[in-house]
Amino acid sequence: MMEPTQVNDWKKKLPLIGQMIAHEEVLWLNPLIESTTTGLQKTGVTAENVKDASDRLKRFAPYIERVFPETKVSNGIIESPITAIPNMKEALANQYKVAIPGELLLKEDNALPISGSIKARGGIYEILKHAETLAIEHGLITTADNYTKFAEPEFNSLFSKHKIAVGSTGNLGLSIGIISAKLGFDVTVHMSADAKQWKKDMLREKGVTVVEYADDYSKAVEEGRRQADADPSCHFVDDENSLDLFLGYAVAGERVAAQLKARGTIVDKDNQLFVYLPCGVGGGPGGVAFGLRLAFGDAVRCFFAEPTHSPCMMLGMMTGLHDKISVQDFGLDNKTIADGLAVGTASGFVGKTMEPLLSGCYTIADETMFKLLKLLADTESIRLEPSALAGMTGPVKAIRENMKEANLATTTHLVWATGGSMVPEEVMNLYYGMAGK
Repeated sequence: MMEPTQVNDWKKKLPLIGQMIAHEEVLWLNPLIESTTTGLQKTGVTAENVKDASDRLKRFAPYIERVFPETKVSNGIIESPITAIPNMKEALANQYKVAIPGELLLKEDNALPISGSIKARGGIYEILKHAETLAIEHGLITTADNYTKFAEPEFNSLFSKHKIAVGSTGNLGLSIGIISAKLGFDVTVHMSADAKQWKKDMLREKGVTVVEYADDYSKAVEEGRRQADADPSCHFVDDENSLDLFLGYAVAGERVAAQLKARGTIVDKDNQLFVYLPCGVGGGPGGVAFGLRLAFGDAVRCFFAEPTHSPCMMLGMMTGLHDKISVQDFGLDNKTIADGLAVGTASGFVGKTMEPLLSGCYTIADETMFKLLKLLADTESIRLEPSALAGMTGPVKAIRENMKEANLATTTHLVWATGGSMVPEEVMNLYYGMAGK
């Protein structure tokens, strides 16, 4: 933990840190943001990288459709709908006493097939890429083949000799565990104390080995990485540093662009798109935001939303220290009901990549997430897990800030709902009942 004098120095340099230490809900605007053209050049990640990921997911679509029947309607493409939520918009305006011009939309990654969260993007993609690499190396397939072959016994036999490991607070573990077990890998998910019991139970039911830790997310990742490093047959999914995870998420950009075009939503310099993404270690929101900047350029503004007790990305970016500091350094306990966002140290890779591309970050209290969870269920009959509501106050914060160079009257607001459909009904009812307590 930082020395008190160091903390005081940071509080003097960045007064917002004092408010964060006091668990206040705050908004930070990124002073290092640049135009898309110059910003992308600084990242080291390219449009070609994202296209490669998109093409790979298309190759695997026939396999996904075959082994996960729920994806037949989308021909094996793992994607979620964009839903207008006008009743929620009105309720937010009334609750926060602020006019919200423009349309309020929900990107329902809570409804993504297979694992019911945003992690069905990057997590599943990384395992598919690893499986493809092994299959090609062993002469079982070429990229010109029909990938339904991945469901055949010889592929399962190959993958059973290889291991997958990941550290997770919950949803990433679900996506990695489900797809890895389906392919035949020997998979272990190292889960932190924050992870919900039902997620651990679901993984075990699917034949996944779950190792539990009394510590937080960082310890689970550290142990998972250490054990994988000692085993050459084990592929470790590194949530903090994986380019493959990042690229799997980034494919969302082109898909959102197609969805908005199909519904007649215009996005250009006069009709901007503001997107609000719940953020834990950063891979999911970072990859999505990168893909959105590729798709929409300077017409999109992306914001990360974090719990007041776990604002690791905001602290990392505003200090420029990224993964060299933790929320604990500032006396924050990293305790939040938003299990997927309970991360003390942000991904340095994502923080540095997003430095020229991210518009800002803001924090949200647990009690606010619970109230919004109930409000969305009551107004739109959409039920999300608490962490998925982190983006919902984004439009209010942006409007109150009176964002420069943006015509908020014509802005479309897109809240990214990161999970919820896999939550057992009794657990969801418990969440619903906690609003206002």
